Amino acid sequence: MNSTACHIFILHDLGDNITQLAQAIADGVTSVPGVTVKISQPNHATKADLLEADGIIIGTPNWTGIKGTLKRWLDTTGDLWEEGSLAGKVGAAFTSSAGRHSGTEFTLLSVLHWMLGSGMIIVGLPWSETMIRSGSYYGATAVGSVTEEDLAQAYALGQRVAHVAVQLRRGATP
Repeated sequence: MNSTACHIFILHDLGDNITQLAQAIADGVTSVPGVTVKISQPNHATKADLLEADGIIIGTPNWTGIKGTLKRWLDTTGDLWEEGSLAGKVGAAFTSSAGRHSGTEFTLLSVLHWMLGSGMIIVGLPWSETMIRSGSYYGATAVGSVTEEDLAQAYALGQRVAHVAVQLRRGATP
């Protein structure tokens, strides 16, 4: 990794909707000059991926919270929590669910809880009229099939994380 480049790591569990959101987030990240992105699933991710990143964006299908395979992987990172190795990194979350009232925001908050426990700086989405139909200020979402508005919210989240990570890397206040 180039020491002057800013690097964002997107970690997501399996799911067609989550994969679509992850790609839109990655597109938003790479729209910011000087920012690179890596996308991985838990079975291919390493702790080094977390350590090398300036920002970490985690996505999971809503399974009454974080999907088990992702949760098990996150639970292996307790040493990073104890060392404070992720403190100060930018963090964000995204999820998909079958229905609007199936715990979408709870799942986002579960991911953000892990990040807050690691001392990360959380970035969400500012309120907009689009959130009546898509997204949450806690992160990007898709309910049912992924819509163009969902993809636009995901893109915006990736872009926001990249901008904040670049500002922090430069020593600016976000």
